[in-house]
Amino acid sequence: MTLIRGREKGPTLTLAAGIREGGFSAAASLLQLRREIMPEKLKGNLIIIPDADVQRYSGRSSQSDNIRMSHLSDAFPGSAKGTAAELIADFISTAVFDATDVFLELNGCDSGSDPIAFMCYYDNAEFMQQTMLAYRLSEASGLGTILSHPYPLSSGEPSKCAVKQAVRLGIPSLSMTLGGYEKQGSSSQPSAEEALYRIMAELEIYNNGTTKPSRAKKFRYNRKACIKVPFQGIFCSSIKPGDKIKESQKIGNLTDIFGNRKKTLRAPESGTVLYKTDADAVNADETVICIGYRIQ
Repeated sequence: MTLIRGREKGPTLTLAAGIREGGFSAAASLLQLRREIMPEKLKGNLIIIPDADVQRYSGRSSQSDNIRMSHLSDAFPGSAKGTAAELIADFISTAVFDATDVFLELNGCDSGSDPIAFMCYYDNAEFMQQTMLAYRLSEASGLGTILSHPYPLSSGEPSKCAVKQAVRLGIPSLSMTLGGYEKQGSSSQPSAEEALYRIMAELEIYNNGTTKPSRAKKFRYNRKACIKVPFQGIFCSSIKPGDKIKESQKIGNLTDIFGNRKKTLRAPESGTVLYKTDADAVNADETVICIGYRIQ
């Protein structure tokens, strides 16, 4: 974790990666940002956590993504007397969030999914001012797809993920998913660093002198539908992340190991494919496609 203090006073923006699986590209983006930031131009503070869950590197090979040694992605709010993941979550929930004015989590694409780049925030009626700031920062990021969720937690329910915990504490919070383009290094979409610089410029805490407001077309959704398979099999689909689909449209088939078709999968809503599994062999109850859609 790195704390960068600005020359002038201002808000504290916390940037974190590695809380969920597949955070390697997100961690690389934050490390690059950390190298580029000049404290003398910063108005406020930056807390940068390039990789919150370093245990996930243990056992990782070139043929597979990480072997989960802990479950930081669902450990929040954590415990001072719990597992390693709960200790990390407790530190973030207390020491880090106590000093945070705005929180942004970066999620990379792991070996099992292929997402498009999109911004996500929770529409929490209890903290409307914070929700409006999260919306404004999402718009400023320059990413073409923005997803808002209703805040789903009751008062006694554990938050599990970092963004939900931050929202519960009244902190304006965002989640940025890096698209598969971050692996290839080219896209018409802005890079993670460009999106972060735009967000910092909108907060008026940092301007690198080259970042300009984005005028890219936006697709805005307020719900998502996750399509899960009912049994183990082989998932076959020509649908790609970013595709626009219609309700009831065929999005793939589930076959047995001999290629016999067992089930046709159809879209429950009209919207945009946010991410799709890269896996062919899938297990029962596994999410294979996620669709962003909008209700009035």
